[in-house]
Amino acid sequence: MPWLLSGHTPDALRAQAARLLDHLSTAPDRPAPARRRARPRPHPARPPAAVLGRTRDELTAGVRAVAEGRTPGAGVLGTATDGRLAFLFSGQGSQLPGMGTRLAAAFPAFAAAFDEVRAHLDPLLDRPLADVLHSAELLERTEYTQPALFAVQVALYRLLESFAVRPDLLAGHSVGEFAAAHVAGVLGLRDACALVAARGRLMQALPEGGAMIAVRATEDEVGPLLGDGVGIAAVNGPASLVVSGPAGPARALAARFERTKELAVSHAFHSALMEPMLEEFREVAAALSYGTARIPLVSALTGAPAAPDELSTPEYWVRHAREAVRFADAVTALHDAGARHFAEVGPGSALTAAAGECLPDGTAVVPLLRKDREETEALLTGLAALHAHGAAVDWTALLSHRDGFDLPTYAFRRTRYWMTGDLGLPRPAAGHPLLGTAVELAGADGTLYTGHLSLADHPWLADHRVGGVPLLPGTAFVEMALAAGARVDCGTVDDLTVTEPLILPEDGAVRLQCTVGEPDASGARAFRVYAARADGDPWTTHATGVLRPAGDRPPDLTAWPPPGAEPVDLDGVYERLAELGAEYGPRFQGLRAAWRHGDEAYAEVDVPASPPRSVCTRRCSTPPCTPSGCAREPGSA
Repeated sequence: MPWLLSGHTPDALRAQAARLLDHLSTAPDRPAPARRRARPRPHPARPPAAVLGRTRDELTAGVRAVAEGRTPGAGVLGTATDGRLAFLFSGQGSQLPGMGTRLAAAFPAFAAAFDEVRAHLDPLLDRPLADVLHSAELLERTEYTQPALFAVQVALYRLLESFAVRPDLLAGHSVGEFAAAHVAGVLGLRDACALVAARGRLMQALPEGGAMIAVRATEDEVGPLLGDGVGIAAVNGPASLVVSGPAGPARALAARFERTKELAVSHAFHSALMEPMLEEFREVAAALSYGTARIPLVSALTGAPAAPDELSTPEYWVRHAREAVRFADAVTALHDAGARHFAEVGPGSALTAAAGECLPDGTAVVPLLRKDREETEALLTGLAALHAHGAAVDWTALLSHRDGFDLPTYAFRRTRYWMTGDLGLPRPAAGHPLLGTAVELAGADGTLYTGHLSLADHPWLADHRVGGVPLLPGTAFVEMALAAGARVDCGTVDDLTVTEPLILPEDGAVRLQCTVGEPDASGARAFRVYAARADGDPWTTHATGVLRPAGDRPPDLTAWPPPGAEPVDLDGVYERLAELGAEYGPRFQGLRAAWRHGDEAYAEVDVPASPPRSVCTRRCSTPPCTPSGCAREPGSA
């Protein structure tokens, strides 16, 4: 019984498994999972995992392993990848007694397909295929082995088809290519059965003898040693091939290599010893009808993608019986064509290891059946592995006879995406760099200005510090008051008081609100400046004052310095201020001269030729980098 889990990240997968594990622990009366399944909730999450088990305890143990980041003992922890799915149909040697019988008992689709194939094969054999499958002795005879493999592979393909597991590409190893050709549409079922039965019968009729030996070597190493009727029967990997021919010469050649294994076969297939049966086999092949492949095939005869009609000639199948199987080249060609998931279709897993040697590390190669496992368990494990690696499997069709119940929803990762106080703040209005955006207050003759201040936007403000902390200079409050007053014909600032210093953060910004109230009987309006560090922080009043309509202008100074004014010594003034904690950086050191005349003071100020000039000189009536004391003197200029 498979349980399927998935998450968009490894952490999400573990969280999902933990959520399911918690659900299981709080629902002890839930029917055993082996008799139930979760209602499918398909989504493209990855990476996936598949947990398999027969009992609730086995499944729970598997889920716990996934929650802890471990691969379950019975299951798969995959890495889903995009790519095409290729089916590899295994060749002779993968057969075993009883193959397909458990699948036929468990899955009607397999049984129906097998019975259909058997109906075409039985008249061509001298005994029923059902008898052959249960006899180890008969199944070793080539005349029965090849038709039996064909029947099981076709039925297994039809079963996979019922689960919506459909290949994008096909290849077969030796006799496995007959099943590939049939499901691709090259041969109808009747003609495919006739051809594979004739092949097995004619090969069985040849004199026994010869040998086939697997050798761990490359073609370049073996090629110069061929002779005496010995040839290469199969190239299964970069350094894995099979030599075939008369027993004596074949064994002598193999003896020159360290790693060899003689195969248990009755004949030396894919060698010159097959030539006596080729003409009669050609006659059988010529009497058949052929179609065009509907699913792309890679030929194991050439090791290259087959043209649509390449397999539709008798000569192809004659060469196929005699020449070498270029399986390694075929697997490479499948990968080059985009295959990233490979499934071995047959009763064993012989091709899985061979294909893995030909592919990049991490490529999924999955056997759908295994000789060491019960068939239905092996099939579900194989399908789960394909699913975990990204192939599509219709589990609803596979488990349609099961009831369902609800399981926990997806374990979404909780992340806050609320905008902070430093984000999304309105940019200054085009008319003024400090006030920001103006909003007319509904139901009142007043105005609200909203904006923000930061050292990032106004780096020159960092030159104004008290006790090492950057503060908004008092002249900036004066400038905001003058600018706001000018828009409502109140050009005079009266009684401006800084009630709380406005600290500018080294990082981030402060939000500003400046309010201009309704006019009183004299036309004066209240003015306030508020600031807050971030969303959710309370607003603090930093300055209050009164804006009045402009009165008489101060008399123009016709002489400078004013007559009778006494100069003030400014030597070391900024150093003395720094000793008192008031630090004026270069951009605030514009005081050039000062004079006293009674209770009045006069100053000569030069606005620094730095970024503030471009911002303030054009838009500010009182540049905020003006020394704060000057702005408070009525006679300053």
